[in-house]
Amino acid sequence: MHQLQVTIATDHDIPERALEEADDEMLDRLAFPPEWFVRPTDIVAPELIGTILIRRLSDGQLLAARIVETEAYNADDPASHSWCGPTQRNRAMFESGGCLYVYRIYGVHRCVNIVTGREGEGTAVLLRAAEPLAGIAIMRQRRGINAPIAKLLSGPANLARAFGFDLDDNCRRCTGEGIWVIPSRYQRKRIGISPRIGIVRAADALLRFFDLDSPAVSVHRRARCVL
Repeated sequence: MHQLQVTIATDHDIPERALEEADDEMLDRLAFPPEWFVRPTDIVAPELIGTILIRRLSDGQLLAARIVETEAYNADDPASHSWCGPTQRNRAMFESGGCLYVYRIYGVHRCVNIVTGREGEGTAVLLRAAEPLAGIAIMRQRRGINAPIAKLLSGPANLARAFGFDLDDNCRRCTGEGIWVIPSRYQRKRIGISPRIGIVRAADALLRFFDLDSPAVSVHRRARCVL
């Protein structure tokens, strides 16, 4: 697998030029293929930690961020939207792994998931937080705040808003054609595991994964165990 060298941006850094100048052909080569996502959710969710989510905007600009927090949702999980079977809202969860499941919460915000597993399984990984790498000015504009970089994509609604994910992106593939997930040369050191956040059912399931060393992770940092 080819790798694209990037650095983590800070308020005083400029993201690696190689990332911002990458063309779609290069990103297609670097991206995880669809079959990478056609695996069990609780395997994909921790392996997404440290990978890079990329989106090409209609004007050609690139948004990129390193994923640092995820949650896994399985079909037999009473906390999952797929628990009651396919509906118009959750239909993307029953696609083959590698597409997006975008939904609305509280009537205002959006959350973005990456579908996993085989077609019909109903499993997905919620993207909870990421560290911005490229397109930071655009992310700040979309958030409407001049927040520190570590806070721009902290929380699933903030991540979705900064990347511009909306309901039109539901069922869209994240394996090319403007959205990619690629491996990173960043060396993950410690991944924390804990119960998921903000749910009532299956609240004790250890299906939340996060980079213990990232300042972008949600305020709920307490880990039950470490990978």
